[in-house]
Amino acid sequence: MSSRQHDPRPSHLSTALSALPSLPSAPSAPSAPSSCGRTALPSRLPDPFSARPPAPQPRQTAAFVTLAGADWLASASRFPSSVHALWAESPGAPLVLPCGGAFDVVSVPALFGRRMLDRLWAGGPGSGPVAAQRGRLLLFAAPGTAQRLPALLTWEEWARAMPPLLCHGTGDAVTVPPLWPAGEDDPTPPANRWLVAPEVRHPWLPDAEVLLWACVRVARATAGRGPTAPGAPVTSTSTLSPR
Repeated sequence: MSSRQHDPRPSHLSTALSALPSLPSAPSAPSAPSSCGRTALPSRLPDPFSARPPAPQPRQTAAFVTLAGADWLASASRFPSSVHALWAESPGAPLVLPCGGAFDVVSVPALFGRRMLDRLWAGGPGSGPVAAQRGRLLLFAAPGTAQRLPALLTWEEWARAMPPLLCHGTGDAVTVPPLWPAGEDDPTPPANRWLVAPEVRHPWLPDAEVLLWACVRVARATAGRGPTAPGAPVTSTSTLSPR
């Protein structure tokens, strides 16, 4: 009897993904370990300014989701097989998935978010999956981040130098981009696209402390370049987070 383990994923999704001739074979961050597969950080964040070569930054173009990455995204739903079926039928369409289980999401304005990515990849531990969506970046983070990050920013002196952040956790949902980017003949860039796409079944996700570190570094670097938007710097939409 064969010892090969049965793959519970619907075969039609696997077939649909493998049949795409236009997808590149390289991951979104070539020649470097994928940010989505990094091992977990230690409990205390290491010195970000320690001497070490900078990690290559992810490409700032659309990326595609692997089959393992699609499994991870689908695991956020209570009915992952239904998510796979929807993707198999319309793989080029965005999909709404709940937060708080497989991931939380921190939504930041695009310019500030790209500077955060620069910091995370050049002097920090890298990032988890990242999506671009209508002028904002969605940073996929560890569950619980939507609850902790607003509390941490309450005590941070640089918080008012940051633009408004939106934290999505338990009780919230976000729209994730299609599994792969638009074709070469379609408008570029698409409104919703992956910048750092999920590539493994259990991706590494930054926690609240890692994102706070990136936010503070960017705020310090840009504080003298002009005024920032007034008001509360962070808003959590999680039902478990302090308002």
